[in-house]
Amino acid sequence: MKTLRLATRTFGAVAVRPDLWRAGLSQVRRLAPNRWYARWPFLPVPAREYLEFRVLTQYGDTQRSPEVRDVIDYLEWSRDWHSTARSQRRKRRV
Repeated sequence: MKTLRLATRTFGAVAVRPDLWRAGLSQVRRLAPNRWYARWPFLPVPAREYLEFRVLTQYGDTQRSPEVRDVIDYLEWSRDWHSTARSQRRKRRV
């Protein structure tokens, strides 16, 4: 139940931030396992092992749940990093 609550809160936090929609969709696409639509729960959810690794490296404990603010911070970082990378590629072409 904690996972559903976290997902709902995170979705709500991202829904009111249109500047993060693209980064959020990009991360869902990148982290979803291949053929996610053919396996239960038929959602693009990252592998449990990956999520446990990320929680362990963030908080030092796999039993702790991520905080919505940390997910938002990650999406902001991802958006900014990809934006910087795109501008750097454009500079090299010129």
